[in-house]
Amino acid sequence: MGIVIKQSIKNMVVTYIGFGVGAINILFLYTHILTPAYFGLVNFILATAAILMPLLAFGIQNTLVKFYSGQPEEEKDSFLILMLLGPLLAILPVSAILLVFEQEIKAFLSKENELVGDYIWYIFWIGVAMSYFEVFYAWSKVYLKSVFGNFMKEVFVRLGTMVLLLLLYFEVLSVPIFLKLMVITYVVRTIIMNVYVFRLKRPRLSFSLPSNVKEILGYSLYIILGGSAALILLEVDKFMINQFEEIANVAYYSVAIFIATVIIVPSRAMHQITYPLTAKLLNDDDLEGLNQLYKKTSLTLFIASGIIFLLIILNINDLYLLLPKEYAKGFSVVFLIGLAKVMESLTGNVNSILYNSKYYKTILILGVLLAVSTIVLNLYFIPKYGIFGAALASFIALFVFNVIKLLFVKQKFGLWPLTTSTLKTFVLIAGITMIFWYVSLPFGPIINIGFKTMLIVMVYTLVIYKFRISIEINEIILGVLQKFKRKTP
Repeated sequence: MGIVIKQSIKNMVVTYIGFGVGAINILFLYTHILTPAYFGLVNFILATAAILMPLLAFGIQNTLVKFYSGQPEEEKDSFLILMLLGPLLAILPVSAILLVFEQEIKAFLSKENELVGDYIWYIFWIGVAMSYFEVFYAWSKVYLKSVFGNFMKEVFVRLGTMVLLLLLYFEVLSVPIFLKLMVITYVVRTIIMNVYVFRLKRPRLSFSLPSNVKEILGYSLYIILGGSAALILLEVDKFMINQFEEIANVAYYSVAIFIATVIIVPSRAMHQITYPLTAKLLNDDDLEGLNQLYKKTSLTLFIASGIIFLLIILNINDLYLLLPKEYAKGFSVVFLIGLAKVMESLTGNVNSILYNSKYYKTILILGVLLAVSTIVLNLYFIPKYGIFGAALASFIALFVFNVIKLLFVKQKFGLWPLTTSTLKTFVLIAGITMIFWYVSLPFGPIINIGFKTMLIVMVYTLVIYKFRISIEINEIILGVLQKFKRKTP
């Protein structure tokens, strides 16, 4: 667990830097520099590209992690060459479809909002850049070198976007040029990641195929379905809001989603390193090690996501006072999606277990069924309830999907992540919510947020430490206290 904690902490720091930059972009720059319509357009482009990404990547990003450690040394070069060429099996046909049916696709996407139709190629090229970036990122993960890739994923694009937004604010750029440079930023990120992973391992050109090529390509096809299903659960709501509501509502919804998504940052950071470790434990048939990793990741992530959920929900009214007033309609979205993200954190490394096991086909099929259910729920709820309906559809789908995954792992592996410490953490989160829910401070929103945050963190940390809810977190707290004591004269 040492390497997990060490790299997870580094990844968490990097990811939070990225979210900090993203918070400045979304809460203060986008909302004040772009009109809600163009901000909604940006989110629609990025969400649709993210939905396309698993298809365009041909599932290679997951395939690389699953099969690399099990490849014979003499076949690793041919395996990596296959991973490099694999995405072209999807990119070339999709580009041909776009060329042939460009006008029909434009008409479909711009049915409610004419602004959208002119940007389908922006969606495609960002999707291509995202797909190859994920392949190169997976390449770095198999060498347990995830921190640089995490920086490029979480920080690089957001910093680039911040610079572009400031140039737009000072009228150095126009909005059309801003959107073009946004596409270029994603392409540059992919090129940099390619250079980095080739320094880790540059494969020798090989025209032979790995001996298990059928198994590799079969797995990739299933992963396309699974990856698409997972991203549909996350992103299809933004896509479908555009089909039923004014595109400005995509902006309001996206701000709320961003706020709630901060909750999942610890999970995303830890996942970078637990994914290849889980694959290795399964390849080695080490169920005891897997059980320990499962329980520790679940509890650690529940504690981490719990405090973030508290800080968001108990400060949300003051936070929305810092935004243009039309964005305040997203409060209910933050609450529902926040709960779903806490539940997702509670599942620990369950995704790594399922996608690296022999049962991946079953869970991928279930994922596809739930993705279809999400689309159906959105079709029903968005016309009736607007952006709240989109949040409700996502909450139901994510909750059901996570419960199914937990029960499936319990049945097939006999593993269960929840312990008495999980219950203690739940009671702590509920108790702090009830104590602070009606606390209203008389100062400005920034001072209110700062003061209330300090109180909540102190109470939460003290209870976690005193009741020894998590040995790993207690060790981290003790380490911080010891460093502080050494620096104190």
